[in-house]
Amino acid sequence: MEARAPRPGTPVRGSESGRPVMAVLDLLGRRWTMRILWELSQAPAGFRELQRRCERMSSSVLSTRLDELTGSRLITSHDGGYRLTRLGEDLVEALGPLNAWSRRWAGETGSGTAE
Repeated sequence: MEARAPRPGTPVRGSESGRPVMAVLDLLGRRWTMRILWELSQAPAGFRELQRRCERMSSSVLSTRLDELTGSRLITSHDGGYRLTRLGEDLVEALGPLNAWSRRWAGETGSGTAE
């Protein structure tokens, strides 16, 4: 059964109108979602490999997130593994400026590494 992922145009956390930006922020704010996207941006992976890369998150959470991300067309399954779709690759690329900003923020606040 496919997990219910936030969708543009339907109510999501923080937005009754379901504006697209709010829908994607709801999806990305779910536990482990960003980590899964990051890991798949590095290389495709099967379920167990992805679970290992994500510090052994529970199989039920991983399964739910994979269903949500597949339903959102950000990832796809292939030959027993998962990979980013073109839309998923575009999202990871779009997050690049946020990653750069977060490093600058960490450096200026002295509260984290600039990795």
